[in-house]
Amino acid sequence: MPNDLIATDPIVAQNFYLEISGENIVLSGVSGLDVEHDVVTIQQVGKDGKAQSVKTRGNALKANDITITRMAPMNAMEDPIWKWFASIRDKGFTGMARDTNRKNGSIVLFDTAFTEIGRFNFYNGWPSKLATDAVSTDSNEAVKETITLVIERLERVK
Repeated sequence: MPNDLIATDPIVAQNFYLEISGENIVLSGVSGLDVEHDVVTIQQVGKDGKAQSVKTRGNALKANDITITRMAPMNAMEDPIWKWFASIRDKGFTGMARDTNRKNGSIVLFDTAFTEIGRFNFYNGWPSKLATDAVSTDSNEAVKETITLVIERLERVK
């Protein structure tokens, strides 16, 4: 067998869920699992008078928002994400503690045998937006929600 063949099966992009505060929430889509360095650009002029651009790593990693999609819950007021969103809407971030209403969690990936093969941990996240699909009388599709989680850090740990 040639050595240049792929040695492992690929991650199938349909086996994943959200783990947060002891809850496992089934999802139908995730985007924004980007881990990115902050880039600092310095402009300077060399001894021959030509402009030069130097790019280097900044002091922080960028944390983009995570967007998750799931089937809309039957009872939003009993759903943990809707409760979390409502708490932030109604109370804001109260007190001096930064962890008030901010939560750590994970997007967990599985292979086709349902063995965990990937994990993205996020820190100090909170839902900034809940969007429900449009509804129509001529549709047979399940109603979905798209949730935007604002996070402060993301790291792939597995």
